[in-house]
Amino acid sequence: MAPGPLLEVSDAVKTFGAMRAVDGVSLQVAEGTITGLIGPNGAGKTTLFSAIAGEQRLTSGQVRFDGRDITRLASYDVYGLGLGRTFQIPRPFPAMTVLENVMLAAPDQAGEKFWNTWFRPGTVARQERAIMERAREIIAFCNLSGVERSLARAISGGQKKLLELARVLMSEPKLILLDEPAAGVNPALLDTLVEKIVELNRQGKTFLIIEHNMDMIMSLCDPVVVLAQGRVISAGTPDAVAGDPAVIDAYLGEVVA
Repeated sequence: MAPGPLLEVSDAVKTFGAMRAVDGVSLQVAEGTITGLIGPNGAGKTTLFSAIAGEQRLTSGQVRFDGRDITRLASYDVYGLGLGRTFQIPRPFPAMTVLENVMLAAPDQAGEKFWNTWFRPGTVARQERAIMERAREIIAFCNLSGVERSLARAISGGQKKLLELARVLMSEPKLILLDEPAAGVNPALLDTLVEKIVELNRQGKTFLIIEHNMDMIMSLCDPVVVLAQGRVISAGTPDAVAGDPAVIDAYLGEVVA
């Protein structure tokens, strides 16, 4: 029997008063894929992301991750299960260095319990050294070694997107949700970001990506899911989606037709 999807969203609904931001969405993300999620502004993409990640509670419907119902779990519990996300507008701690931001994202740190610093100082010190070493490996992977001691507020927008990815990688996620990774990123850093996504995917990481950069989506993602007005209107290969009249009418227009 073939394994089930890594992520499965079933009949998801999220309302805000009379507005149905997510309106009966069902989708699956197979392990090992880079799945694209596209649609016009206001289609419900980021709201759906937030519900999957446990940051917003669905009005109805179900989210299953790695065979487990996570519909009502808090975001930190979802993160602990191996589902990480980045944000369209990066959210680093601006007064901390790049290295400190990445180290902070490591889960289950003994030093977070104040009594361990008194009664288990050796354990805390050893773990902190291991976390620092792992953080520097990830920072190097993300091409951020040159700014690892810079304050997060002082690095470029593209570097902040790479920092978002680095922080997520500290949790060794099984699935990474990327919310508009290309937004505000210069072409050189975007090429770097795409290279890292492809390399991580080859290493076994699974991605679900919201993006408005159609060149990036059509070259990187398969399958592609299209939302419009809170509903799935198309799903399939990039070519099939690009040629779907409903998609052309709702979003792509003459750009891809």
